[in-house]
Amino acid sequence: MNTRTLERSTVLAAGPDEVWAAIGDFGGPADWHPHLPPSTMEDDADPEVPGAVRAFAVDGKVVARERLLDRDDEARRYRYALLDPVALPVGDYVATLAVRPHAEGAEVRWSAVYRGPDEVVPRVESLFGDGTYGTGLDALRARFARD
Repeated sequence: MNTRTLERSTVLAAGPDEVWAAIGDFGGPADWHPHLPPSTMEDDADPEVPGAVRAFAVDGKVVARERLLDRDDEARRYRYALLDPVALPVGDYVATLAVRPHAEGAEVRWSAVYRGPDEVVPRVESLFGDGTYGTGLDALRARFARD
């Protein structure tokens, strides 16, 4: 399996601190992402502390688990690893959600590095890139739109 990258980004008409305040909680992506179910922190872990695991469940069944690898509020970013169950045949999936200053406000960059065969790349691009990352970034553009 080859190492792959996935990335989506958007520029928002809001300050980086304002955007980070909305999306920087590892335990609360459903607060801003319209298609993610609410997550629960396993073992009542603190979502600010590396090692914490969040679990997403639909109809009582866990559909995804992710472990916080590191978090840097000053840099406005966190990294997490996708754990089991994995919807696609990928390995070593590590994603980063980051907010950076931009001339027009803030840039949100959601990216991942993972291992997978050639045939899985279009499915990862569709499911995670467009379905998860793209949908979340679209929601942020709508949320921070200036009239």
